[in-house]
Amino acid sequence: MKIKTLLWLLVGIGIYLLATLVILRFYPDNPAQMNWQDREAFNAKFIQRLDVAKPVQQEYLISRLGSPDITEAYRSNDAVYQLLYYRTHRKAADGITTADECTALLFVDRQLSAVGDDAIARYLELQPDARSIE
Repeated sequence: MKIKTLLWLLVGIGIYLLATLVILRFYPDNPAQMNWQDREAFNAKFIQRLDVAKPVQQEYLISRLGSPDITEAYRSNDAVYQLLYYRTHRKAADGITTADECTALLFVDRQLSAVGDDAIARYLELQPDARSIE
């Protein structure tokens, strides 16, 4: 009798694990379907796991996180510099997303180059001076 109970317990655990794996595999997280709190947490976790040393394409990141909340871009010396901001925390309950509530991701020619404050600093450092464009 004890063996039969143990067997049913193991079968139940196996079915649970299989169902969990199927759900995780075929139903990925969709930030567009999340409420704002879940989306912030999802964005923060995803961005925290990014490794600038490994190649991350802009298309992949947008497919996982959705459209950025704020975007800036410029072209300089045949390279495209894009700064994408994703909301990761809330500072004021005013209904407006600002850059200080987001984490910045710098893409150079659609390749991840920097994250966070480093991304903003590099973006501004590489940006051509507006007076020299004239």
